[in-house]
Amino acid sequence: MDLFRLASLGNANFTPLLLPSKTPISSFVKSRKVPPTFLCMATTQISTPSNIVRRSANYQPTIWHYDCIQSLTSLYVGESFTGRIYKLKGEVKMMFHKVVNPLERLELIDILQRLGISYHFDNEIQRTLEGIYNTNHGGEMCNNENIYATALELRLLRQHGYNVPQEIFNSFKNKIGGFKACLCDDIEGMLCLYEASFHSVEGESILEEARDFATKQLSELEARWFIDVYRSREDMNPILLDLAELDFNMVQATHQEDLKEMSRWWKSTCLGGKLSFARDRLMENFLWTVGVIFQTRFGYCRKMLTKINALITTIDDVYDVYGTLEELELFTDAVERWDTNAMDQLPDYMKICFFALHNSINEMAFDALKEQGVHIIQYLKKAWADLCRSYLLEAKWYYNRYTPSFQEYIENAWVSISAPVVLVHAYFLVTNPVTKEALDCLEQYPDIIRWSSIILRLADDLGTSKDELERGDVPKSIQCYMNETGASEKYAREYIKSMISETWKKMNKGVVSSPFSQTFIEIATNLARMAQCMYQHGDGHGVEDRETKDRVLSLLIHPIPLRKDQHEDH
Repeated sequence: MDLFRLASLGNANFTPLLLPSKTPISSFVKSRKVPPTFLCMATTQISTPSNIVRRSANYQPTIWHYDCIQSLTSLYVGESFTGRIYKLKGEVKMMFHKVVNPLERLELIDILQRLGISYHFDNEIQRTLEGIYNTNHGGEMCNNENIYATALELRLLRQHGYNVPQEIFNSFKNKIGGFKACLCDDIEGMLCLYEASFHSVEGESILEEARDFATKQLSELEARWFIDVYRSREDMNPILLDLAELDFNMVQATHQEDLKEMSRWWKSTCLGGKLSFARDRLMENFLWTVGVIFQTRFGYCRKMLTKINALITTIDDVYDVYGTLEELELFTDAVERWDTNAMDQLPDYMKICFFALHNSINEMAFDALKEQGVHIIQYLKKAWADLCRSYLLEAKWYYNRYTPSFQEYIENAWVSISAPVVLVHAYFLVTNPVTKEALDCLEQYPDIIRWSSIILRLADDLGTSKDELERGDVPKSIQCYMNETGASEKYAREYIKSMISETWKKMNKGVVSSPFSQTFIEIATNLARMAQCMYQHGDGHGVEDRETKDRVLSLLIHPIPLRKDQHEDH
């Protein structure tokens, strides 16, 4: 149920990012400052004459209706299934004791991760990787003649925070430079090398070269490559497969209950019914949270993030599509003041929106106060005010027909994509205890939030900018770059892809030294990965009847059919 599974549904082998960034990403985000505060101190209620011409994005109604969601049921609940899971987990834990060969241990961890069940074995995996790392003196080769083993070792160890040097690939290079041609025959090794190269950090030329080399070899294959369904492998382990399939269905059952609860909340807000101009995308907003943090124990986090995503989607459409500039200034002022008295000056449609936002976030802050004794409302409302100010700046650009420079766009857009709002809330939802040091860091938006935001923004622009321009919106990163440099759209898109690649390197480096918990790091990382998944084929968030529909059906609606012998166990 994690991103390995989600990506595999769409064969998400993302386009290789081969064009080097000519300008460091750090130069586009000079500081942690957010867009300036606008003076929006209106004191009288705005008039809303009927002759105001409102824009429309022509969003289609949701295909996931309330009654459909509420009717979801699952067979995979109850003690019999829980007992079967417990038994299978015990058998897998025994495998960690029986497997001695380091490569086989790495392969076991890799399979568990790809099957989406590694979270059950965090302690066993950590002990295994620590042993391999220490034995190999900081990441030397399991087998210095095996490119597959070496790449697998680097990827898994780096994924779990170990600083493995890129020089472990030196033995696979020619004396005059370049990777040895004989490696091309090892397709499994090339795939593993390709995956490992995405865990590079800035300045690692060997891993850059490894990616180029692996990409070239893979692109020259006659048949396209992909990861086969595990059950079709000759070395398939039935215990692992049984656990993965049963766990998937039981986790799906939990997600369905969370989804039904969120559907009831969404209906109670009246946002989907009253604000017909906005995207009614409760299902997609929930799908984002499953991709970001799928484990059943984080149900409260998932539900709260669904609320946040739904509010963001609606407010985004208020600024992008429906609101007049005067109305948007009033709404921004109301959010900055965080005062229900400010609602009096808003038009009716904005009153509904502000009331839903104010109540939902205050409720979340109250829960944190009850559970942890920490008052977080100031941090939450600051994040929303920052977001609305960034939205307002983009609205002013639109009404003034202003095309910002590329740098000017990025400095605002990493906030307007809404990732800072999502991640600030996520931090409080998964962190206990909350420290003063972390709060000070969080208020200024630490690097891990900024890099995740940049990736989300650029992936979104690649997938949606064409449609957004056609319906009338501010220029996005692609158009700003074209306007500033005179580049073609094709070259501009390649440049944006290269920026994503460079930003991932910063994320990879920051993960190793981050002061935040592993859970929060995974959320920030998964948000960036989920962005590339949702926008891989276009606007997977706004257009729900294409690839996103297939992913929803596979992940949230249809269980995996179990083999007859598994059913008989119950």
